[in-house]
Amino acid sequence: MAVSPVVDGGRFPASAAEGERVPLTVNAFREGHDAMGVQVRLRDPDGAESVLPLEPLNPGLDLWRGYAIPDRPGHWSFTVEAFSAPYATWAHVAEVKIPAGIDVDLVCAEGVQVLAPVIEEAEAGLRPASDATLARAAIDALRSHALGPQGRVAPALAADLAAVLRERPLREGVTTAGPYPLVVHRRRALFGSWYEFFPRSEGARFDPEHGGWRSGTFATAARSLDRIAAMGFDVAYLTPIHPIGTTFRKGRNNTLEVAEGDPGSPYAIGSPDGGHDAIHPDLGTMEDFDAFVGRAKELGLEVAMDIALQCSPDHPWVAEHPEWFVVRPDGSIAYAENPPKKYQDIYPLSFDTDYEGLYAAIRDMLELWVSHGVTLFRVDNPHTKPVRFWEELLAEFDEKHPEVIFLAEAFTRPTMMHTLGKVGFHQSYTYFTWRHTPEELSEYALELAEAAHYMRPSFWPTTHDILTPFMSGGGEAAFRLRAILAATLSPTWGIYSGYELVEDVPRPGAQEQIDNEKYEYKPRDYLGALRSGRSLEPLLTRLNTIRREHPSLQTLTDVTFHRADDPQVLVFSKHLPGEATPGGVADTVIVVSLTEHDRDSGTAVHLDLEALDVPGPFEVEDLLTGERFTWDADPFVILSAGSRPAHVLRIVREHA
Repeated sequence: MAVSPVVDGGRFPASAAEGERVPLTVNAFREGHDAMGVQVRLRDPDGAESVLPLEPLNPGLDLWRGYAIPDRPGHWSFTVEAFSAPYATWAHVAEVKIPAGIDVDLVCAEGVQVLAPVIEEAEAGLRPASDATLARAAIDALRSHALGPQGRVAPALAADLAAVLRERPLREGVTTAGPYPLVVHRRRALFGSWYEFFPRSEGARFDPEHGGWRSGTFATAARSLDRIAAMGFDVAYLTPIHPIGTTFRKGRNNTLEVAEGDPGSPYAIGSPDGGHDAIHPDLGTMEDFDAFVGRAKELGLEVAMDIALQCSPDHPWVAEHPEWFVVRPDGSIAYAENPPKKYQDIYPLSFDTDYEGLYAAIRDMLELWVSHGVTLFRVDNPHTKPVRFWEELLAEFDEKHPEVIFLAEAFTRPTMMHTLGKVGFHQSYTYFTWRHTPEELSEYALELAEAAHYMRPSFWPTTHDILTPFMSGGGEAAFRLRAILAATLSPTWGIYSGYELVEDVPRPGAQEQIDNEKYEYKPRDYLGALRSGRSLEPLLTRLNTIRREHPSLQTLTDVTFHRADDPQVLVFSKHLPGEATPGGVADTVIVVSLTEHDRDSGTAVHLDLEALDVPGPFEVEDLLTGERFTWDADPFVILSAGSRPAHVLRIVREHA
């Protein structure tokens, strides 16, 4: 039997989230023509078991599918059981032979033989007594020669008995596979909206009297949390908050020319004020940080911290533990490089000399921040550290702090990205930023859906490191378009502060912003932009509201791509049946979107109505504008990059 979700033959547990509809698929077959069945025995963290029947996905081609919806976090497992189904085999024979008058007495005798175990199992307490009542009535009819052939078999083929034996089938020749591990994380591991910002920029000001900049603090940054929460974000993500070194400090735009007052990159961590376990003095104290976290929680926000496992030359570890770094032949410590880029202000860590000591130091540092209320970590460049380290560290945190979520910022080879997901990272940055055409986006989304049982994507249109040519060349239209796609294609998405202001000017020759915030303060007038109508805050707020109201957008695997006559228009839907939604009503969202920021389109769209679970003409509501339309399988849409880059539509399903 080929089984999914199984990761590397069970070497790693498959992953799911609380309340997620997890597809279970099995390729199972048997010899001969007799009927068979497949079911999954699901074991929860307390050891309680439930049985889930699987249905043929493509009858006759041996693929079976069902769904599990784990109701709480923890370590689950499942076992697959395939078996010969004697009742289904007999029922098929009876339905063929009895109307033709073939072997009537023999078929009825075989029916008695098939159904007798139902009574035996009920008497042994293995199934409800009501099952035996139905079976006895069916057996009595099968034995009655006073009835005609159809009357004799009718109770045995009746819907009530057939339903009972689908739910609790008679089984022979049971074959098992598993158990297979399934780790279930809290809901935020699957679904959430992140907002990234540099706390030192929030409230930063230029002081003309002293001729220099004054850093923002945790107190001023806390005032920004109200705006972030009002936009509907779930996670306030802070870039590094630690002391910054002065040796080889970088100036504006990553230059080696440092002006008086340049704050340096927060990724050059460590100074005489401390390292990864300390707070930059300009930001405040640990008590100030605790107050910041407390305010976030009051607003329903979680705090994510950026963890960059690297040090400035001034980090205390450099003097205390030189064995944690690479020493070159000339005696100097190797700094970070990604040719042609050079990061002279950063020393990478080396795990080769004192793995246990470095592991303990990093673990203890993370434990410190967890104790101060941090529940998520965005890990900078995890692919440059040993996979063994992450496997061991994430397993330890899964045991001690299962609520803590780790996001891998690994823009690297696909195999490494997938491996980091397998060893325990809850989420991963992706190549969405560089996927633009409908073909690229649909292929990538389906590729990610295939890997959803171990690698959950997080879609970001830009980051503090990345500003693609698409974004720098498209103005507000590009920013609107990519926000809509990121927010609807992926259950988890995020933006970097300034996105709402359409900050799109690149540094010449680089795919990043000019005057990069990594090297300077960047206070922003969000309120002024909002008042003047130059802000994307209303769109971001609306997108987050739509995502919260529609459970289909909180899934990754339930996506279908449809066709448009215009090859630059992307059409997809996400659908959840009623049994998988909190309200018990099916939820379907259709997105029809331009993928270019400089064009308009009038095009026919061709929808798979079966995937949408609608029989014919149906009503849709545009969740961005409130407009309602009546659609069929081939509606015509008009889109404009400047005014209507996309439809985000719900299928109107009234409560029964």
